[in-house]
Amino acid sequence: MSAEKILVVDDETNICELLKLYLEKEGYEVYTANNGADAVSVFKEVDPDLTLLDIMLPVLDGWQVCREIRKFSDKPVIMLTAKAETFDKVLGFELGADDYVVKPFDTKEVMARVKAVLRRSGGGAKADIKEVRYDKLIINLTNYELTVDGKKIDTPPKELELLYHLASNPNRVYTRDQLLDEVWGFDYYGDSRTVDVHVKRLRAKLEGVSDKWELKTVWSVGYKFATND
Repeated sequence: MSAEKILVVDDETNICELLKLYLEKEGYEVYTANNGADAVSVFKEVDPDLTLLDIMLPVLDGWQVCREIRKFSDKPVIMLTAKAETFDKVLGFELGADDYVVKPFDTKEVMARVKAVLRRSGGGAKADIKEVRYDKLIINLTNYELTVDGKKIDTPPKELELLYHLASNPNRVYTRDQLLDEVWGFDYYGDSRTVDVHVKRLRAKLEGVSDKWELKTVWSVGYKFATND
């Protein structure tokens, strides 16, 4: 099976390269363009499965590019922009955009949105489903859904990523600094109390659900997802 193709369009080359790096790590084939005219040309040439499209572009802006693409293709488009006004969002959707991400963005959020939009459009079937299951617990990082005792629980992305990371490595102890590095990323400038706050919130959602697993504190060290297996 060939990899799904993503076109990244932004006049800032560093943003293109950053998204290209993350998308290729997820197994996508990535193409880039730095102005609107090139974007339309590359789109016609490679027929991408999804386009990440900045609005503020030289030659043709993102609105014009989206209009041109919609003349001959219904492949999904996610708009990238520093603008957050409601008018821009409405205009984007009216022109046929499928989703909208405001800069500065978290690359993990962009990856999640790419996968979600591809699934909705009938693509994304080749993408691995990131999910772990325990008694009365399903943590799905592909859909960013937490299911506890059969009920979907609203959970902020970072809480879900933290729980997924711990539950994917049961009984392994992580220090707070390790979790900051591996879940929040090397570019996060916070302190270890951030981890404590997120664990406290997760415990409130998981307390008493099952006696077969537990989000456990290892005193003077950190945390682990403990199981009875």
